Parts: sequence; C-alpha cells; structure tokens
Amino acid sequence: MKKNELYCEERANLCREADAIDRTLFDVYGVQRGLRDKNGNGVLAGLTNISRIEAFKVEDGVKTPCDGKLWYRGIDVIDLVNGFKGKRFGFEEISYLLLFGKLPDNEELIKFREALWDACVLPRNFTRDVIMKAPSSDIMNSLTRSVLTLASYDKNCSDTSIENVLRQSISLISLFPMLAVYGYHAYNHYENNESMYIHRPSKKYSTAENLLMMLRPDKKFTELEARVLDIALVLHMEHGGGNNSTFTTRVVTSSGSDTYSVIAAALSSLKGPRHGGANIKVVEMMKDIEKNVSDWTNEDEVRNYLTKILNKEAFDKKGLIYGMGHAVYSLSDPRARVFKGFVEKLATDKGREKDFALYSMIERIAPEVIASKSHIYKGVSANVDFYSGFVYSMLEIPLELYTPIFAIARIVGWSAHRIEELNNMDKIIRPAYKAVINEDRPYVEIEDR
Repeated sequence: MKKNELYCEERANLCREADAIDRTLFDVYGVQRGLRDKNGNGVLAGLTNISRIEAFKVEDGVKTPCDGKLWYRGIDVIDLVNGFKGKRFGFEEISYLLLFGKLPDNEELIKFREALWDACVLPRNFTRDVIMKAPSSDIMNSLTRSVLTLASYDKNCSDTSIENVLRQSISLISLFPMLAVYGYHAYNHYENNESMYIHRPSKKYSTAENLLMMLRPDKKFTELEARVLDIALVLHMEHGGGNNSTFTTRVVTSSGSDTYSVIAAALSSLKGPRHGGANIKVVEMMKDIEKNVSDWTNEDEVRNYLTKILNKEAFDKKGLIYGMGHAVYSLSDPRARVFKGFVEKLATDKGREKDFALYSMIERIAPEVIASKSHIYKGVSANVDFYSGFVYSMLEIPLELYTPIFAIARIVGWSAHRIEELNNMDKIIRPAYKAVINEDRPYVEIEDR
C-alpha cells in the first residue's frame, strides 16, 4: 500500500467524526433533507414550462394518489409515443418539441435533422487522441472527459447567448451517440482484447438506428429493435426540473458557466447509482431471481424470494426491489405503462416470453410484498427503469452503455432546461445551510496540541 493510501485509511475516521451531525438537528431546524419534505415532496426551487409530472390529485383539499402522468411542453407523453405512426422515429421530433416548445411540421423537422447531421462531426483525430487515449470501463467518465475536451475546440466556448448555447446543444445532442459508443469500443478493444469497430453514423438513419448500427460489428438491426430503442430514448429524454441531473444543470447554468462544463456536471450527477444506474441493478436483480427461483411461473416461490430480497437476505442484501417505486410517482409511472407494450413485442420477437412473464409477475406482486413490510404513503409501482434494462439486454447492449444511453436521451432535456434558465433567471442558485458547529473552541498553539 502506498504511503498516501495508508495515510488516508488511517485518517478517514477523523473525517467521519468531524463531519458527523446529530440527525435530530435536521428536525430541530426544519431542514428538508434532499430538498424533500417527510412526504417526499420536493422543495419548490423554480418554475418551468418544459415538462410537468402528476402523481396526485387534490379534491376538496384532500391529496389522493393517482396514475402518473407526464407532459412534454403540455402534451401527454403517451399521446406523443402513440403518434409515431408509419415509419417515423420520434427522437428528433421530440427533441425539437423540447427545445423550441412546439411540434415541428415536415419542413421544420427536415431542417432540424439537417442541423443535427451538420453537427455530427468530431474534430480531426478526436477519436484517436481523446477517446482511445485513456479507455475505461466507466463509459460515463469517458463521455464526460470527451465533452470537456470538446470545449477546447470551440472558439465561442464561453458565450452564453441563446444562439450560441443552442448551437452547442444541438452539437452535443448529435455527438453523444458517437462519444458513448466509440468510448465503449475503445474499452472493449484495449481492456477486453476484442476487435475495434468505429462505424460512422449514416445520414439516412435516425438516432436510434445509428446507435445500433455503430454498436454492432455487422451494422445490422431490425426495424422493431430500432423502434423500441427510439421509444426508450423519448421516454428518458426529460422528466421535470427537479431530478438531480437536471437540477445540477440549472444550478451550474445559474453560475454563468459554459455549456460543456454544465453538461459535464449533469453527466457526473447522472452516473450516480441513486440516479442513472437503476436499470443496471434491475437486470442484475432479475438474473439473481432467475438463478435462485426454480419455477418462474410459481407465484408463491417468486413472492417468497422477493420477501428475502426485501429482508436483506438475498441478492445484494440492501433490502431493495429495484425498479419498484419512484421519488414522484405513486400508483403508476406513465413511461412504464406505455413502454410495456413495446417491450412485450420485442420479447416475443426475441423468444423471451418467459422472461417477460416473470417481469410482469414481479411488477404485479412486488408492490404487495413491499406494502406488507412497510407503509408506503403514496403507493409503489414499477418505474420505467424496471423495463428499460430488459430491453437493452434484448438488444444485446452491454451493461457499460446502459447509463450512457440514458445520457444520450437526457442531453435533450438538459439543453432545454439550460436555455430556459438562461432566458429567465438572473441570480445564482444559492441555498442556505445552517451552521451547527461549536463556535467557542479556543485556538491552541501548535506546541500545546
């Protein structure tokens, strides 16, 4: 062990002792930890016109849980998904909606796609000199490093005018799939000794199609695969201003920082396992259940194993049934409801009906198991991540790319919120912290310590 490592190991307890705060003081001073009250309601920190979430209805002053709803710029997300008819993909269309506040007509959509394609070019030798230079299994770190490095190539990096930030946003929306997939291929080649594939995206393809094409050695994919991935991207694109990474976007934007630094901060937030890594835990949990439950159709056997997970006796022993529950939604997550039908189609196509039946059973009985152990004030249901990991596994997308795919979608929402913040706010976001330190400690001379 190196000297600095040994030093830190020996001194870590000093940090724990110095930074320990009596938990009762949070109630004494009325501190809403995590910027949420005891019922899970977020502290009102701003206003937004980009998206809206509904998890409760209030009638005659009584707050009642209801099926969740999500609107993008005032339009129900379920209506948006159901509107992708014929051979039309939705990612680009809904990106336009979130950025500009209206659905595009055919001509506007064509011009927007042209703008995205025109921006879909990495600086000369960027893939070799940046992405391949320091490959990592943590593709989110690779993606963040690439974003920060792109700032060096932008002559107007620090210009926060709406015109320039919009240009930078469209560029990043266009480049994220390349940065993520190339980052994975570099890691897979240098760390896993696999073949290297660097496929250029194609103008004729949508974002979802290009993602699959760039990822796969043979560049091949089916229309159903691309359509289900497209729906996943649309459903992960935006989720209100209060989620951690979007709030991070607005906080750093309020300081006057540049777009690349703002998005790097948002990426750093998203990669946290409490935020963007939920679908990975769902897949790992489901593999554990499939391994330890002999009969996947036996509801009692599945229920008993879920109880063991909840009692910290199985899986990772954290006491969590991953993919169940949400910080906002109560009775249901609208994204999970609309996504489930597409997941079923893909499962049938892939011969994974047995897996889908198990997911459906757990979606139904897990809330009962959770409710039997603890009182849930707002109800609990499957969230979108319960199914998204299953979809990515059916698409043969490696685990290392699960959270980066979330980022490929959410960069649109971050960009919209950054522009809204710049357009409306003129103050830096600065919450308050109550100091509870002992202020009467005398200074002691060094020879007397």
